[in-house]
Amino acid sequence: MFNFSFLCAFSATSAQRISNLGHYQSGEFVAARSWLVIERLTMRLLLTEDDPEIARVVAKVLRENGYAVDVAMDGEQALYNAEVHSYDLAILDVRLPIIDGFSVCRELRKRSFGAPILLLTAMDDVEDVICGLNCGADDYLTKPFDFPVLLARLHALLRRIQQTRPNMIKVEDLTLNTLDHTASRGGRSIRLTAKEYALLELLMLHPGETLNREAIAEQVWGGHFDPFSNVIDVYMNRLRKKIDQGFEHHLLHTRRSEGYTLSGIPIETHTTASPPVHH
Repeated sequence: MFNFSFLCAFSATSAQRISNLGHYQSGEFVAARSWLVIERLTMRLLLTEDDPEIARVVAKVLRENGYAVDVAMDGEQALYNAEVHSYDLAILDVRLPIIDGFSVCRELRKRSFGAPILLLTAMDDVEDVICGLNCGADDYLTKPFDFPVLLARLHALLRRIQQTRPNMIKVEDLTLNTLDHTASRGGRSIRLTAKEYALLELLMLHPGETLNREAIAEQVWGGHFDPFSNVIDVYMNRLRKKIDQGFEHHLLHTRRSEGYTLSGIPIETHTTASPPVHH
């Protein structure tokens, strides 16, 4: 298995990290992560790391594994992000500028931040581990680390969240299985792509609510989304065909200038032919 520990080692130089990054970009990491079970595509993580290159690479790996990721470069920004956004898990480096990771962890718990917190600590620093766990962290990972180990830790922590979610979500005669990511309506099986599942799950978790494009982009694409792109419209049209085509009673509706809603109550809708995707 290819080792990426150098990316997180404090002693590595920027030149060495950038040079070695080519091994990751060549695709060697694909086989290393193939055994992992990917969490919900709408899982949103807060990554706090003050080294720009490490933050960039770790965020890239997480996004390629289906997570939405926001990056904070210091403790103050981490607290602000956690205040204005909702996260399923936070990854905190202990040695952060402005406000250290321990203080951030302690403050998050004071603010009733209920999501799991994973601390990144210096290698073999027992005091960091003890202090972090006492501050409210759920787990820790020592630097340097391998990405498969990081992903496995995240999977274990997020399993707790998934256990509190319903296995089945139902709106009218539309059913979504959150365990195997399958859907059906009126007894008819519906095949979904990964992004279609993420969209449908988001809509079904908020039945009757109108979700605007910004909220959808933030939850499904992690906020890293071109506001001028019509990708959301394309996916919504595809999803509409799959869950409504052949049924007299439509569930997916478009509210002009507002957003999208999944509801059994008929409303004024606007549908168009599937447009081409503009990136």
